[in-house]
Amino acid sequence: MEYLEFELPIKELEEQLQKCEIIGKESEVDVSETCKQIEQKLIATKKDIYKNLTPWQRVQLSRHPNRPYTLDYINALCGDTFLELHGDRGFKDDKAMIGGLGKIGDQSFMFIGQQKGYNTKTRQYRNFGMANPEGYRKALRLMKSAEKFGIPVVTLLDTPGAYPGLEAEERGQGEAIARNILEMTRLKVPIITIVIGEGASGGALGIGVGDRVMMLENTWYSVISPESCSSILWRSWEYKEQAAAALKLTAKDMKKLQIVDEIIKEPLGGAHHNRQETFDAVKKVILKTFEELKDLPTKDLVNQRMDKYANMGVYKG
Repeated sequence: MEYLEFELPIKELEEQLQKCEIIGKESEVDVSETCKQIEQKLIATKKDIYKNLTPWQRVQLSRHPNRPYTLDYINALCGDTFLELHGDRGFKDDKAMIGGLGKIGDQSFMFIGQQKGYNTKTRQYRNFGMANPEGYRKALRLMKSAEKFGIPVVTLLDTPGAYPGLEAEERGQGEAIARNILEMTRLKVPIITIVIGEGASGGALGIGVGDRVMMLENTWYSVISPESCSSILWRSWEYKEQAAAALKLTAKDMKKLQIVDEIIKEPLGGAHHNRQETFDAVKKVILKTFEELKDLPTKDLVNQRMDKYANMGVYKG
């Protein structure tokens, strides 16, 4: 298990508990009471740390290397029923953007999301979760296929942003994202969107327009990352913590600003501390939300979605 800087007190207590248990096994000394005290202190420390997280600490948790990624969620939700679909039928298959058909119970869904890598090799293969224009065009192709067959769409957001390279701009990165936003506003099937990690900039918004938008508790959603914001405003990355606080990017901030509809609670310590519990919570939310949307007439579904986004940012003095 990897620990973040603010989690070091937890690491120390876990190491103490481990040593205490080893002493109990290897000697005749009764250390059960000592172990119990360390356990209680560990639980109290965890609760104290995780209930008082700063926005920057939540950003760090959202990037934790052990945190589950899009394919982890899809495989947990769908099992063997998931069929990945490839290519944008125009340029190539973007490995940073994955999508395909899968079933939760008896209900089919079109799953689309950004996929990061687990090590250096897979991170390069997945382009660090940063999609090129062909990734967004693939996503749109799959959404249009879902619309044709009346299949609801689930999008899972986890990206540091769309790929900013010269070749991506040459192939129309901005147009591809803008096209997706336009088409998603009028897609004639339910769209359920969940931020499972980083929700950065247009890279996230390119598959982020939904009838219901949810965020996991330790995720963030913003027009820019704290580091980039810091480098623009202060000409240095040193002020990323202040930038994170100023950007109002946490799930609580997004809910308060009515950008997202619901916060999905994570296990104590983050999604990676109990993956199954996280998968179950996401599954429950997807099925519950689909039940709310499935019987809406198509015209009402689209109108409600358009109204939802048209009303964002309206200020009443």
